[in-house]
Amino acid sequence: MARYTGPSWKLSRRLGISLSGTGKELEKRPYAPGPHGPGQRKKLSEYGLQLQEKQKLRHMYGVNERQFRTLFDAAGKLVGKHGENFMILLESRLDNLVYRMGLARTRRQARQLVNHGHILVDGKRLDIPSYRVKAGQVISVREKSNNLDVIKEAIEVNNYVPDYVTFDADKLEGTFTRLPERSELPAEINEALIVEFYSR
Repeated sequence: MARYTGPSWKLSRRLGISLSGTGKELEKRPYAPGPHGPGQRKKLSEYGLQLQEKQKLRHMYGVNERQFRTLFDAAGKLVGKHGENFMILLESRLDNLVYRMGLARTRRQARQLVNHGHILVDGKRLDIPSYRVKAGQVISVREKSNNLDVIKEAIEVNNYVPDYVTFDADKLEGTFTRLPERSELPAEINEALIVEFYSR
C-alpha cells in the first residue's frame, strides 16, 4: 500500500490526533471532515476501532503498511508486551529520532533529511529512514549540511527533547541514550487494539 500523501490536516481530523505535532489542525474544527459537520460520527464497530487505532499510529510515524506490519511482527519476537515493544521499535527509527532531537519540525521533514544523506549515525552517513537505532548510538548532521535552513528553523522552535535522547544544539548531534518506556510514548494510542487487529 502506498504512503498516504493527501492533506495531513484532513487526516488529522479524521483520526482525531495532531499529526503535525502542533495541535493546530484540531483547534479550529475538532471533528472529522465531511459535509455534515460535527455530530456526524457513527459508533464504530470493534473492528473499526482497532483499524482506526492502527491507522492513527501508522500515520503518526509516517510508515507504509508493509513496513508497519514487518515491524509489528519483529516486535512479537521480543521479550515483553507485544504492543509496547512495537511502539518502542517505531520510536527507535532513525527518522523519528532525528525528529525527536529537534533537527526537523515534522517526521516527514526528518525522513527527507535522512533520505538526502544529511544525517550520520556514529559518524557514518545513513540514508535509510527506517534504520533501527540502538541505544548508545550517536546521531549527527553531516558537516556540509550544518547550515541548512530547515535544520536551523527546526532547532529555533524546538523546546522539548525527550529524556531518552540527549542533544547538543551547538554540535548538532545527539545520542539515543536508552530505549523509551511506555509512559514516554504517545498516550493517545491504545496499542492493545492494534495487537487485536493483527491477531484477527
